[in-house]
Amino acid sequence: MMRICAAAAVALTLATPALASDSDVLIISNSDPSVLQRLTGGGNLDALRSAFEEQGMDATLASRANGDAMRSAFATFASTVDFASGDIAMALTGQFVSTDQGTYLLPAGDLQDMTLGEVLTQGLPLDAVYAVAAQFPARALVVLGEVEIDDTLPPGLSLDVPLRDVPQGVTVAIGPAGDALDFFAQLPAANGTDVLPMVRNAGLALDGFVPQTLPLLPHPENAPASVSEGDADEEPNVADAAAWQQAVSANTEASYDAYLTAFPEGQNADEARQRLASIRAEPFFREKQIETDLALSRDARREIQRDLSLLGYNTRGIDGIFGRGTRGAVTAWQNENGLTASGYLNTDQIARLDAQAERRAAELEEEARLRQAELERQDRAFWAETGARGDEPGYRAYLKRFPDGVFAENAQGQLSAIEEQRRAQAEGEDRARWQVARQVDTEAGYRAYLAERPNGAFVEEARARIEYFSQNGEQIAIQRQAQAEENGLGLNVAARRLAEQRLTGLGLKPGTVDGIFDEDTRRALRRYQDARRLRVSGYLDQATLVRLMADTILR
Repeated sequence: MMRICAAAAVALTLATPALASDSDVLIISNSDPSVLQRLTGGGNLDALRSAFEEQGMDATLASRANGDAMRSAFATFASTVDFASGDIAMALTGQFVSTDQGTYLLPAGDLQDMTLGEVLTQGLPLDAVYAVAAQFPARALVVLGEVEIDDTLPPGLSLDVPLRDVPQGVTVAIGPAGDALDFFAQLPAANGTDVLPMVRNAGLALDGFVPQTLPLLPHPENAPASVSEGDADEEPNVADAAAWQQAVSANTEASYDAYLTAFPEGQNADEARQRLASIRAEPFFREKQIETDLALSRDARREIQRDLSLLGYNTRGIDGIFGRGTRGAVTAWQNENGLTASGYLNTDQIARLDAQAERRAAELEEEARLRQAELERQDRAFWAETGARGDEPGYRAYLKRFPDGVFAENAQGQLSAIEEQRRAQAEGEDRARWQVARQVDTEAGYRAYLAERPNGAFVEEARARIEYFSQNGEQIAIQRQAQAEENGLGLNVAARRLAEQRLTGLGLKPGTVDGIFDEDTRRALRRYQDARRLRVSGYLDQATLVRLMADTILR
């Protein structure tokens, strides 16, 4: 699954409420037209740009931009923004991928075949956006809206958007593109109010620096009026403000209708109509609001995704972002449990889900224990008939049946000793040719050795490797895919050590707990996967990681 952040790097520099607005807005929009349609009603951002301009802000727009246009628009903004005063808010939308060095907003267009080099040279680095935002400590907001699509990434690229590098003082709001755009479309009417409640009402998660309040976008009319004007308007303004506060506190369709009935041209009438439209467009608004009020952290959301995955519901990733995959999984779980299938969770449902996941984890671990015992019984019986006799055919027969078995290290060590003895006895040319075949380690390489050295000292080893490749093509492909999936998880050293500790606790002998996945670790992972009927690859894919973490909690 590839996630797409629904487009725009939007940067807004703001004046104090006592002055006319000098805000600047930059929009770099690389979302697909269907996403823009929901925001603008017309598939483009011209109307949104006009909405910012009507509030006294200078707005720059780059829509469906290539790499040069993206970077040019951002450079223009960065060179003109006033770092001496104001606030800044950025909403990034478009396709994002991450490398070991950072995260990039990709240019518009067909990106399926984009290479790592093209990402680095054509993408807009999120680090550049952070660098600008960092100049406004405690006054910076970055909005990331994500959309899931099917796609496969080449090696070196990841679908995750890590938030560990958010600079100090920078607030990040992240979530599904639709929710992000619902929030973003309200920004022109923010009028210097605290936008964090709007962020939460939109269902976005907050990360980085999260202050108590974050007021944005004061309008020019917020300048102090004369005393006489204030006296004349004070009473209706006070009543308007009080009615609006009541409406926001209730946050229901009826409360906003009541406000508009009393103040159809009130100072908050436009926002009331926008909120009404959002409520009426969401059939489960009440359930959504209940979940929003829980203010779930990203770690709490990841735990919910792990629970769902453990119970067999596909969340399309465990990243703390509740996108369509997670909402679909929640809906399916609610249906199975006779609950209102809203896709949103409340406290009781989260507790029930967690209890079910813990029970299922215990059941799965008991099944794994019984299967492991049976596999070991079969393993030892087969060893007694093959490798225990101490000859080369027996060792090879054992490893063919149990390549990661209880005695696999012993059998492999004995074969290595036999091969080393043959290497010492073999003539120089034969030994050199075999060394080439071993370094290449492919079926074609071993066949070439047999063709050149039909009576060589390493004929049996070559035939054994050829048989392995011919009979395990599917398994080799699985390993390559799993390796790419493990790389995509972006596991740090601490996470790798935790996995090794868990494998050690289960007696699977992963080697030294150092965060380095060597052959001992791979063998232990294959044993773990085999006992739990997971895809056997020796790599940490999503399903294996979910089980390992569940087992860790149980212990």
